[in-house]
Amino acid sequence: QVQLVESGGGLVQPGGSLRLSCAASGRSLSVYVMGWFRQPPGKEREFVAASSTGGATFHADSVKGRFTISRDNARNTVYLQMNSLKPEDTAVYYCAAKSRAGSVYFLTNYDYWGQGTQVTVSS
Repeated sequence: QVQLVESGGGLVQPGGSLRLSCAASGRSLSVYVMGWFRQPPGKEREFVAASSTGGATFHADSVKGRFTISRDNARNTVYLQMNSLKPEDTAVYYCAAKSRAGSVYFLTNYDYWGQGTQVTVSS
């Protein structure tokens, strides 16, 4: 079992930056694929980024070049650096951990989820 707690969300103007953190407890993150998903208002939850246990990273086309996922296994924390934010990035952002086989892009393949943190991009 692993417990995940996101932080770092808030209100930011278009073009601004935020860094989300996902702190884990209960087990080392190093054994999990870690992902970030988001759920915009009135829409389904969607893939944002993932980090494999081997260090590979994956980013959705909509955030490529603007968002970066990273992990610090020593701190048992995963980060999502978000730059050049746009109003369409407004969503609740969720951290998730995956131990089972399957694509990193599908939320049904993830075992554990945080409670989410709100990101609002608005002037």
